[in-house]
Amino acid sequence: MTTPNSGRLGALSYLIFSSRWLQLPLYLGLIVAQAIYVVQFLRELWHLLETTLFHAGIDPAAGGDSAETTIMLTVLGLIDVVMISNLLVMVIVGGYETFVSRLRLDGHPDQPEWLSHVNATVLKVKLAMAIIGISSIHLLATFIKAKATDGQTIMWQILLHLTFVASALALALIDRIMLQPGKRVGANH
Repeated sequence: MTTPNSGRLGALSYLIFSSRWLQLPLYLGLIVAQAIYVVQFLRELWHLLETTLFHAGIDPAAGGDSAETTIMLTVLGLIDVVMISNLLVMVIVGGYETFVSRLRLDGHPDQPEWLSHVNATVLKVKLAMAIIGISSIHLLATFIKAKATDGQTIMWQILLHLTFVASALALALIDRIMLQPGKRVGANH
């Protein structure tokens, strides 16, 4: 039996449900950002090759970094770009799968293992862990360049890093509490 409002309610529900497709341009924009990171990675790699093969731009006598320090910082920059790119993949693939539409990759040999059990909570924890990794790389680079960095900058970076760690631990703890039988949020007692 239908009521006079059931057609309108169905159309409104469909409109609200279809609004998830408004996120598609956002995910496409992140794909463009990832392409920009590929270009950045190639620039950093070229810089590493120049530094290693020709010791280009390295003059320790003029107060510059040694070749070893420059190479180490460049490699950390490459790792940073890769980790941010991995973060983008998690957000693009996991976010699209969770909030927009299924990718229908079941059985595909290249399907990421984590995608089979992705949800908003798993995605948040994975993102938090990736951010901690990226923060660690930046903190390590700051310590390597410590003589050129003031103590206050180092202190703020450490505090920010510890905030990321505490946030990730809190997310994991909340997730663990929510998964305990009888403790689900919204569960009837």
